[in-house]
Amino acid sequence: MNRQKLILAILLLVLVLAAIVSYVRMPRQQKVSKLAYAPGSVNRAGKQLPAVQHDERKLRLDLMECPPNRFAGFKRNIFRPIFHDETKQLASVPVLPRPVLPPPIPAVPVAPPPVMPVAPQPPQVVRDMARFTFLGFLKKDNRKTIFLARDKEILLVRQGDKIAGNYEATTITDDALSIRSLADGSEMVIPLVENRPLAGQIR
Repeated sequence: MNRQKLILAILLLVLVLAAIVSYVRMPRQQKVSKLAYAPGSVNRAGKQLPAVQHDERKLRLDLMECPPNRFAGFKRNIFRPIFHDETKQLASVPVLPRPVLPPPIPAVPVAPPPVMPVAPQPPQVVRDMARFTFLGFLKKDNRKTIFLARDKEILLVRQGDKIAGNYEATTITDDALSIRSLADGSEMVIPLVENRPLAGQIR
């Protein structure tokens, strides 16, 4: 607590000294015993303003009343050539006949591109079987069942079952599937490969 009082006392002392110094150095108004110029007197030593000069020039309106001059006509043909010698030389130069161009070469006919043969479409049974994918088979009691997938649908096919309503599974082995068309009686042997579409040969 004594330290705070000491700091406060020092600050008060500095404040008092600053007030004394500012009072001593404060500017004061000076006084003179006699004025150089009495109040109300005119200062004659100053610059005199130049006298206003009057311009005695007058506006002559008679010059604006002069009669307009009449057009006397043109004295030079502006459409006449400037250089007579050049026009004479141009007239004396003989005009050459136009060169005769050879007849145009007839265009060679371009043969049309050869028509590519259209590949024959596979039979209907091949296109129908290509829509099925072989997933695997199950063997139980000497009877095999194969799993086919079509459009996110899984079908179970055994021997004697119909496929797509138009084909009958006649033989199912570990490696192949034989089907018969109910429409025309043609047969087709399809090798069984996992995760591959059904594709085979017609007999």
